[in-house]
Amino acid sequence: MKNTLGSKRVCLVLPFLITLMFGLLPGASAADEPYRLGVALGFTGTGATYSNEGLEGVRLAVEEINAKGGMLGRHPIELSIKDTYTNPEVALIEVKRLIAENRVQAIIGTYSSASALAIKPSCFENRVLHIATISNSEDITKVNFSPYTFSVVPNTYMQAKAVALGVAKLARERGWTTYCTIASDYAWGHSTQELTVRFLREIVPKFKMVRAFWPPLGEKSFTAYRMAITAYKPDCLVGFLAGEDNAIWIRQNVGPEGFLRRTPYPGSLISVTELMEQSKILDRGMIGLARSPFFAHMDVPMMAAFVKNYLAKYKSYPSDWAVMSYDGVHILRQGLEKQGTVEKNAEFALKGMTVDTCRGRLFFREIDNQLSCSSYMGVVTDDPKYPFPIYGDLMEMKGPDSWRPEHEILDARTGLRK
Repeated sequence: MKNTLGSKRVCLVLPFLITLMFGLLPGASAADEPYRLGVALGFTGTGATYSNEGLEGVRLAVEEINAKGGMLGRHPIELSIKDTYTNPEVALIEVKRLIAENRVQAIIGTYSSASALAIKPSCFENRVLHIATISNSEDITKVNFSPYTFSVVPNTYMQAKAVALGVAKLARERGWTTYCTIASDYAWGHSTQELTVRFLREIVPKFKMVRAFWPPLGEKSFTAYRMAITAYKPDCLVGFLAGEDNAIWIRQNVGPEGFLRRTPYPGSLISVTELMEQSKILDRGMIGLARSPFFAHMDVPMMAAFVKNYLAKYKSYPSDWAVMSYDGVHILRQGLEKQGTVEKNAEFALKGMTVDTCRGRLFFREIDNQLSCSSYMGVVTDDPKYPFPIYGDLMEMKGPDSWRPEHEILDARTGLRK
């Protein structure tokens, strides 16, 4: 009888030990499994600066989460990073590799909107979460809707509306009556300019556009445009020049006798990157647009901690792109915590979810997975707290005040209306 009981104990205990050894108990294998996160950004080409700054934000967030055990406290994040070369075809190839070879569960990316649109179908087909932290075309979430794609950036519609709201406020305060526009002659430039002009017409009908200028993408000399604009004597010039084109335009028109000293130039994207890199040439008093300037939210504990840790790690202040990419990883973390498992993607947990970010408590709009993030406009101003200019007279245009009405999104998806 004694031997029989001993045999029974061995029979009961042995399967348990075998199960434990091979990780077959419920939750045992999951506790050792890493969370595989992909990053697809343009580290080569025109997107290199913003992409590298975005990656710094991602790395810092990953280090913080892994220091606490990883996702859900027990799944260390394993990063796989790919260079899209700011090319949609390359982006798609690299994202397919991330999914097939690295078996990523979520992807942060990309730099260009064309690349984000190119990878969206593949993420959808493979049920891989896609968080856009830099690219901001409205079409990423507006049309061909994917439940796996989320945007944490103010999109092109939101930025155009924000510019219009900011310029309208300045026009009333400064007594402006006329303006010209200058926009790069390609799809983004045309769509953004047309939206902003439409909004200005609705908000301040007496504020008139007298001429639109369309330099080709890649323009190197703006002398003829400057002379033509001067002839119209506008109260301001609303700008929508792309990346490097805008940098060239600013360099050619700043200084004590520069055109931009005489003519306000609102609407131009001057992110924290430009404030830091071009601090010596930027005219104080210039009006610029930003997507996520850290100094706008130093009263938010998460932002204050991020800036402190970023400074300690990189010996520099975080750019807009670092802030939004850092937010993207921590938003993913919060989605996984809400659902309580990494065995499935967090898209359903994130849908309509309120999340904590460096920019405060924000939420995803259910119809398009767009975060309710703000846009910012201000006057380039020196501040003794920082070794570069920041924005004074800062205006924050909230996401819900600037995003497209839901009925227009539905119309765009059904094709009932343009």
